[in-house]
Parts: sequence; C-alpha cells; structure tokens
Amino acid sequence: MRTLCASTLIGEFFVIGFAGLVAMQTSDLSTGTVWAVSGTAMALSVLLCGMLTRPGGVQLGWALQIGLIASGFVVPMMFILGIVFAGLWWASVHFGRKVDEAKARFAAQAAASADAA
Repeated sequence: MRTLCASTLIGEFFVIGFAGLVAMQTSDLSTGTVWAVSGTAMALSVLLCGMLTRPGGVQLGWALQIGLIASGFVVPMMFILGIVFAGLWWASVHFGRKVDEAKARFAAQAAASADAA
C-alpha cells in the first residue's frame, strides 16, 4: 500500500505546486496567502509519504484529498483534478491493501514450505 499511496501523494505534490502558480495569476489572493496554503499542502503531501504506515496516515491522506477538491473554489480545474486524485487515492489504498495481504499470504506459504522441508 505504501508504494501506491506514496506515488499518488508525490503526484499531488506537483499538481498542488502548479495550481499555486495558476492561483497566483488568476485569483485575488495575495502571493503570500497562495504560497502559505500551497506550501503547507505540498509539505503535507511529502510528509504523508512517510506516515502512511502509522495510525492516522491514511485518514490524513483523505483530508488532503478533500482540501484538494476544495481548492477548486480558487482554481476551478482543481475540482476535476481533486476528484481524479481522490479516486487514485482510493484505488491506492484499496488495491495496496490487497497487494499487502497477498504478500503476507505468500510469505506465510513460503515459511510453511521451508519448515516442512
């Protein structure tokens, strides 16, 4: 799960940065405000890569997805990109857990056959 989720978060890092550049040019917000919000979201996306296996890491990822969708009020294209990344986040969590379960089953089978031999 960690690899899939981290890949999604790194993709979001770049999208948030580009959205910040767009927001600087098209919104009435000050540059400092745009980069305070964008920079915080970018830092959170990178920090979450290391927190995925800890309690609450996935839930913080969902909070970031909600924030990404809400950023569409400043940059309308972010509504679409936010929904796309929320879908990617769901898929990363869902299928990542399935991969982790399959790896655990395979490791248990390998250990059982090593013990039997």
